[in-house]
Amino acid sequence: MSGGRPVYMDCHSTTPVDPRALEEMLPWFTERPGNAASKSHAYGWEALDAVDAARAEVAALIGAAAKDVAFTSGATESDNLAIKGVVEAAGPDAHVITQVTEHKAVLDSCKHLERRGVRVTYVGVDADGFVDPGDIHAAIDEHTALVSVMLANNEVGALQPIAEIGAITRSMGVPLHCDAAQLSGLSCDVDALGVDLVSLSAHKLYGPKGVGALWVRRRAPRVSVVAQIDGGGHERGRRSGTLNVPAIVGFGAAARFALQERSRDHAHMTLLRDRLQAALFDRLDHVVLNGPADGERRHPGNLNVSFGYIDAEALMLALKDVVAVSSGAACTSASLEPSYVLRAMGADDVRAHASVRFGLGRFNTEAEVDRVADAVVDTVTRLREKSELYRAHLEGRTIDW
Repeated sequence: MSGGRPVYMDCHSTTPVDPRALEEMLPWFTERPGNAASKSHAYGWEALDAVDAARAEVAALIGAAAKDVAFTSGATESDNLAIKGVVEAAGPDAHVITQVTEHKAVLDSCKHLERRGVRVTYVGVDADGFVDPGDIHAAIDEHTALVSVMLANNEVGALQPIAEIGAITRSMGVPLHCDAAQLSGLSCDVDALGVDLVSLSAHKLYGPKGVGALWVRRRAPRVSVVAQIDGGGHERGRRSGTLNVPAIVGFGAAARFALQERSRDHAHMTLLRDRLQAALFDRLDHVVLNGPADGERRHPGNLNVSFGYIDAEALMLALKDVVAVSSGAACTSASLEPSYVLRAMGADDVRAHASVRFGLGRFNTEAEVDRVADAVVDTVTRLREKSELYRAHLEGRTIDW
């Protein structure tokens, strides 16, 4: 805790803005107020130059051409634009394939299309949260207009086999969209992965909230996307609206640092994640890892665990002054329903309700990990002492939790 506040370990929900990115943003709120679409004076020109520089930095992060990047309000809008935009361009017989543990921005966009008569196939995942590329291949037919599979799952950290899926979709002439919002510490080269559309969000990369991007491949092959917001033809006609110049500048800076420090971030988060995981599993019984056991196939900052005989909401409430964590995705945190991601992986309601997601990031420290681990172990032990189910377990009675 810093200044009496809980340790922040919810980086899959959002990350703190890197002070270096904030410093670059500040002049664009006051000293440089220009609208990037105002091309008749110096303030507009300098704003446009700043946006173009940021666009190049965001594109470099994923190995793409800058002109193919359109700024949006975040990955949710980017997902909507990608999925709905491609389907609208493809026509009424379009078929979409996605998988069941995608972010709600993808799943709800697909549900919206289904209500309009579009056919959508939802491919399942295995117990670790991975989709089988063969299942994607089998689902593709002559009307398939888009496949959408995320880079890294925001709840359990599973790194999907995007390159294998990309090889399949490329060979069959089907565009592949990838929600890469959880990109921190990871590599995403659009050509190496064979993807055709990529959604990004600044606030998952130590940039500001309220700004994201959609990259759309414009050649070899060209992907057509119909704009979903009209009014001025901004962003080469892909997304109208006055550009949020300060936030875009911050996004560009965050992307630059993410690229420069990718290896360091990956190593740092992996170290912290493995340290926390070892502390919890060594000192507590009946702890289940949710997601891939192979750390190389899991997001370096992700640790999702279920504590047997413990309700996650009670645990987080007891730890609220110590650590900020979550029981699942921020987009569904208001719901009392168990995680749809864990249920899709085969977990029952009890295990899903017992799950806690730790999202470690650039600014966490080993000392924080040790302090949080001590608090979690002490709190779980104390809560179990009050648990009738746990007492029954200790007495040798069979209890399914």
